[in-house]
Amino acid sequence: MRGVRKVVGINWGSSNFRAYRLDDDAQVLDAIESGPGIAGLDREGMARQMAELAKRWPDAGPVYACGMIGSNIGWLDAGYVACPVALADLAGALRPASIAGVDLQIVPGLACTRDADGAPDIMRGEETELFGLLASAQLPATGVVALPGTHTKWVRMQDGGVAEFLTSMSGEIFDRLTAAGLLASVVDGPATASPAFFEGVHAGAQRALGLGALLFGARARVIRGELQRADGASYLRGVLIGADIADARVLFPRLGDASVPLVGAAPVVELYGAAMAVLGLASHGVESRNAIRHGFVGLDRLRQACPA
Repeated sequence: MRGVRKVVGINWGSSNFRAYRLDDDAQVLDAIESGPGIAGLDREGMARQMAELAKRWPDAGPVYACGMIGSNIGWLDAGYVACPVALADLAGALRPASIAGVDLQIVPGLACTRDADGAPDIMRGEETELFGLLASAQLPATGVVALPGTHTKWVRMQDGGVAEFLTSMSGEIFDRLTAAGLLASVVDGPATASPAFFEGVHAGAQRALGLGALLFGARARVIRGELQRADGASYLRGVLIGADIADARVLFPRLGDASVPLVGAAPVVELYGAAMAVLGLASHGVESRNAIRHGFVGLDRLRQACPA
């Protein structure tokens, strides 16, 4: 039976706007699954988008928003909560705002300083998804989870909270290198889990050379006839993913203790899963479509239990 309390959750990233009207079981009552992202909007544009939401859902109830809306290019900078972080910590750090007469709570990002290398890292938007996955019992309370994508995250969970994490720009690097510049001329077609991909995975994971040399080496291989252009994207993607996994193994030595949940779009999850398997690591894909909704409802429940 569906709950009676109504909540609106907004995932407002750089390039997309998605909003859900939810009951307190995280079931969708209505949804707006397309709209302009923060990167293409000024404050007037953000206000217009929220005015459209208010027109559609005039009796919306509590409204929560995560993602780049809370960044330095969003409506306000909601800051970061320092790890280790539990959902209750996140709920206690929500930032109130009002956009076009709509009162809402903006979810802050997370920040950490990693144990192994003492380096800082940040995330924004993924925190709500992670806690939603925990709430729906799709993640272990303790262990490492990966979120492959444009900016891949490797997250160490501890006792139901986020302990620390690593961000890699490997997805963005691949997209930019294969869209323009010197390496765009040596790729033809998408990356697949082919022999060339696995060769790249091993090259990236071995760390015999840095990424700069390995990536240019892909061009040399094609020019010298050692790699077909049809395999260029697969090799490049393999190098980047292999390097990603090698970094994660260094920072999280217990990465291989259990199967690693992979959260993301199916094509990139499949590539990461194939790469991990060839490197002797177990992994499994996790359905994340509903995760962020559970995160919003979890935050709302905590705010009801401990009102400000």
